[in-house]
Amino acid sequence: MDNYVGKRLDGRYEIQEIVGVGGMSVVYKAYDNVDDRVVAVKILKDEFLTNDDFVRRFKNESKAIALLSHPNIVKVYDVSFGEKLQYIVMEYVDGITLKEYIQKQGAITWNDALFFTTQILKALQHAHDKGIVHRDIKPQNIILLPNGNIKVADFGIARFSRSETRTLTDTAIGSVHYISPEQAKGEFTDEKADIYSVGVVLYEMLAGKVPFEAESAVSVALMQLQNNAKRLTEINPDIPLGLEQICIHAMQKDPKDRYQSATEMLLDVEEVINNPKTVFDYSCFVDKSPTKYISDTDKITAETPVINEKPIEKAVDTDEDEVEYYDPDHKKKVISAVLIGIIILVTATVLLVMAITGSFKTSTNTLDNFVGFSYDELISSNKYDYEFVLEQKKTDEVEPGIVVDQSPEAGSKVISGSQVKLVVSASMDDINVPNIYNLNDEKAKKALSNEGLTNYKFTTISSETVEEGLVVYTEPKAGTVVSSDTQIVVFVSSGPTTKEVVNIEVPDVTGLKQEGARAFLEKMGFKNVNFVTQDDLRPKGVVISQSPAAGSSATADDKIKVVISSGETTTTTKPTSKVSLSVSLPKIVDESGEYITDTLEVTIDGETYLNQAVTLNGTNASVSITLDGENEANVKVSLTDIGALETKTVSPKKNMNLKVDFSGFSNEKTTISSNDSQTVQASNVNGAQ
Repeated sequence: MDNYVGKRLDGRYEIQEIVGVGGMSVVYKAYDNVDDRVVAVKILKDEFLTNDDFVRRFKNESKAIALLSHPNIVKVYDVSFGEKLQYIVMEYVDGITLKEYIQKQGAITWNDALFFTTQILKALQHAHDKGIVHRDIKPQNIILLPNGNIKVADFGIARFSRSETRTLTDTAIGSVHYISPEQAKGEFTDEKADIYSVGVVLYEMLAGKVPFEAESAVSVALMQLQNNAKRLTEINPDIPLGLEQICIHAMQKDPKDRYQSATEMLLDVEEVINNPKTVFDYSCFVDKSPTKYISDTDKITAETPVINEKPIEKAVDTDEDEVEYYDPDHKKKVISAVLIGIIILVTATVLLVMAITGSFKTSTNTLDNFVGFSYDELISSNKYDYEFVLEQKKTDEVEPGIVVDQSPEAGSKVISGSQVKLVVSASMDDINVPNIYNLNDEKAKKALSNEGLTNYKFTTISSETVEEGLVVYTEPKAGTVVSSDTQIVVFVSSGPTTKEVVNIEVPDVTGLKQEGARAFLEKMGFKNVNFVTQDDLRPKGVVISQSPAAGSSATADDKIKVVISSGETTTTTKPTSKVSLSVSLPKIVDESGEYITDTLEVTIDGETYLNQAVTLNGTNASVSITLDGENEANVKVSLTDIGALETKTVSPKKNMNLKVDFSGFSNEKTTISSNDSQTVQASNVNGAQ
């Protein structure tokens, strides 16, 4: 596994440290020097770059998160899919995983468990609304922030198509304690697979352990298919019966018997939050409501719950079965109770504040009847806290712009912020925007014109999936009803967002005439060549220095500064000085005992002066610098791969000898001889102003 700590990706992301290692990728903490923020960079492991399945999963994760925008889901900022390096830049979340929290805390109080579950369900409902099933919900993929909020992460095996399957032969085997029975059997999976996994996570939070444990992953999978978990109220009698029912209902073996959506489960969770004595009747459904609520004032009390499952019994009532639930570390836990108590106190304080401010509860509403209302008036009104989704339907029975249907239907119970689809009437003279996706320019124009849409504009957008030159999407989107004069913006793929960066060795152009130097540099592929005139007695127009120095590496778009002689001197000639830089290199060997190479980078006042490969064999590297000007200059010296860095301030008014010692980075003892050195500069290298 390659270690990118100390390196800079695409000249932007400065890798600082490893924060996590997964099955197919490594997550680093990094600094984004463009947007001035700390980010997380997930890099696909080198050994999987040639594995089509892993590459597909890695790309699929970036596409999945890019479609999502929710406070409980980790954001994605940038992606890069090169041949030698593939990474996703995401929001950096400073917290611990829910798994780590459970391991430290043991069983979590049911109040906290409900608080966390509420946020997980909100995140999943948002993903499900976008057609994305996570398929790997587990505490390891849920990050807990210091303020008690959570973030759902790792959409690496998420799927857009619900027709795909997953079996135990796939790498999801590591999540076997949380996968649904249909995932374990390799059957079709949908949103209800995530519901099952949430039920397992809720169980683990309340019990302090997963419901099924065995010596092998296959044995655990069989238990997921065949066994019932031990009842939560047997483990902890203080857990509300209604909460146990929610967990059992979510973990039903048959997907048809589970909650059918995250919203349904969230509504039941809210009922227990509002009234911990609430129990549920899952035995029958006499109306369209997903659940019948039974409070403690009804004939059926909290002591006599009605659920559709048989009571869960132990497979064998033996002493050995009892040992399974005996905690051998009981004394250690008693000793550490004070520390755990502090954690509980802090958490309870946070939750109390949130409860007082109202942020603990989820608002549930009875959906209004929007049929007959003006669509424009509805979306401009601040009265409704819903995400309205427009669908248009041509009709001559209702004037245009009026809502003729809605989903969910009026009277349904929904949570604030839910999506509500409104079907709005359109004129019979209006036109449906044709589907021109994946068509080329000529065919797209023809399709639009055939529908009577002549007011269109083409623009480009990067795409990882659509071939360059083909249509990615339109605005308004395909199927939208518009008038004939509506402008249609067509977005055409310009290819992938990132291209592999090619480094070019900078040639030595000192002594050449200006035009000869320009032609030489442009022939090498450099596009950004700048000439600066400086007073000098050498012939006019002759190159006297350059930056970056000859032999350095630079990209085609990097700035190449070339200083040419004016052919004369004046009394105002700026002072110059010679700086002799000596860098003591560390002695570092790899696993095979060979000395590794690194990049020695020298910058002067932020401009690259030298960028060249050196061997870390314990020798000295010498660099000659000529400075001109009257102000002090900052010289930054670094070895980019190992992260060694030192900055020196020099004066242009006098010659100086600078020494930079990086030998402390050695992983092997070294003795540097004064006769050993690496010369890494050209003979005619001068500094930048």
